[in-house]
Amino acid sequence: MSYTVKNLDEVADIAPKHGFGDTQEARFANDDYDAKDTGFSLHRIRPGKRQGFAHRHENAEEVYVVLGGSGRIKLDDDVVDLERLDAVRVAPTVARAFEAGEEGLEIIAFGPRHEGDGELIENPEFWT
Repeated sequence: MSYTVKNLDEVADIAPKHGFGDTQEARFANDDYDAKDTGFSLHRIRPGKRQGFAHRHENAEEVYVVLGGSGRIKLDDDVVDLERLDAVRVAPTVARAFEAGEEGLEIIAFGPRHEGDGELIENPEFWT
């Protein structure tokens, strides 16, 4: 089929499987939509929580759009406040992670799909 229509809440939340269910939801939609070249995902960070890790890419530029709530994004050494409908473009090599405000943070991420192009930064000192 040349198109796919599906509610993002129907995409599996993989955060619990990886031990992050208490802090966030992570719904990576590429395969559910048969997307070959575009990567996109829905993330909900629970109120007052931070993502369990940061990440960066070698090749993929990403854009994040805040759908609801508010919070902050840490971009290498910078921290930026976010609110509904803010959009952030992030170059591939910049490390990034999100922190939710009091009502949580709901974001969608878009970028080119490069299989295996992601480095997790599990350093708990990332935010300090």
